[in-house]
Amino acid sequence: MKLTRKDKGPLLAFLAPAVCLVVMFFVIPVIYVCVVSTLKWDGISAPIFRGAANFSKLFNDKAFIRSITNNIIWAAVAACIQVPLAMLMAIILSRKPKGWKFFRTVYFFPQVISGIALATLWRAVYNAESGLLNNILISVGAEGLARDWLGGAATAFPACLIYWVFYIGYYMVIMMADITTIDETYYEAATIDGATDFQQAIHITIPLIKNSSLLTCVTLASVMGLRQFEQVYMLTNGGPANKTSTIVLYLYKKLQDSNYGMAAAAAVILIIIGAVFIICIRNLFKERRRGAVD
Repeated sequence: MKLTRKDKGPLLAFLAPAVCLVVMFFVIPVIYVCVVSTLKWDGISAPIFRGAANFSKLFNDKAFIRSITNNIIWAAVAACIQVPLAMLMAIILSRKPKGWKFFRTVYFFPQVISGIALATLWRAVYNAESGLLNNILISVGAEGLARDWLGGAATAFPACLIYWVFYIGYYMVIMMADITTIDETYYEAATIDGATDFQQAIHITIPLIKNSSLLTCVTLASVMGLRQFEQVYMLTNGGPANKTSTIVLYLYKKLQDSNYGMAAAAAVILIIIGAVFIICIRNLFKERRRGAVD
């Protein structure tokens, strides 16, 4: 429908507050960060223009390269493991089996606890001397498997990542809400045709939520993976030897050192990586939707 000149005035008036907020709290800060990323500045003395020197220094820093790698792994695991697990539980619980409300609450409950509290809990679980995990291994006769989970170079990053993957309640609830809007006649017709629950999930549920809640959850999970900070900060602070470092943690340490130019450059790289992830996810789902239509 083509808008008339009479319609454009009210439309612009309604959009103006939202546009102003986006400009004030997103566009201007991003421009400011981009400008600071070209400077050598400690926040007190006069800034010195360095051009692309900060970015060159970043990509020659092994700790920063490791941070990018960790973030990409985190985002990929979130999109490819965490979201599918959430989708599986959403499909099962949407069938309302016995005790489904209890399990829905149990899976969602960790989402109301702060990430700092959860990381503190798991730091106690992973403790090399008195941690629950090592005590369980010792009690079942597997002393050889007990180790310093957060202090070992080979185990620190998997230990930070694995426990977080199973907190699926947020995405599960989003997809459950979407599944409940699907017309029951689809399932009734499929049941009459002899389709099993698995076949109904594959051919009805997933296609109908793919371009709505599933796309949303994959995007959110990837973004959350790219902005990991509090879990890693509380568990390992990036150690040992930067094996668990993330871009936000790296940025935070540069701010602590009053190196605002390097911190801003790291932030710019994070923004670019996030934008690339979102574009790739959108294009992937778009291509699949186009293929289904064809």
